[in-house]
Amino acid sequence: MVCGMKIMKNFIVIILISFTTILGQNIKKGEIVDFADYLRNFNYQERKDMKIDVEQLLALLIEEKAELIDIRFTEEVETWGVSFSKNIPLNELPNRLSELDKNKIIVTVCPHMDRASIARQYLTLNGFESKYLTIGLLGLVEYLRGDKAKDFVKKLKK
Repeated sequence: MVCGMKIMKNFIVIILISFTTILGQNIKKGEIVDFADYLRNFNYQERKDMKIDVEQLLALLIEEKAELIDIRFTEEVETWGVSFSKNIPLNELPNRLSELDKNKIIVTVCPHMDRASIARQYLTLNGFESKYLTIGLLGLVEYLRGDKAKDFVKKLKK
């Protein structure tokens, strides 16, 4: 039985290697990746690809190509939040992956990017195309003031 498990593990590794030469550029959506392999292959492209700015995010949300996930604790979201995000607290994320749309880019967000970065990494290792918002929730709220908020909501509702 141990031999069979070893053969299966080697087979999985061969499949991963054949699909993933440079992880940051060639990782396949839906592919589960070992954290050590992710780190070994981390490069400048992956560093760039893991981030999204506010204007890119808003455009993807309007086009319905992204899903914004607020990974703060429920109590934090009850205090304040954004209406166009879904709350999945970081500590609940492993048990709630089925709630995410694998056909969309998952953008994680929290006030200062620390938890959002952790969530993005977990999602990436579990086969999701994911990014974190570089300005965090506080930056997003600051950005969406006045006319920018009005214009965004109007486009989002179309």
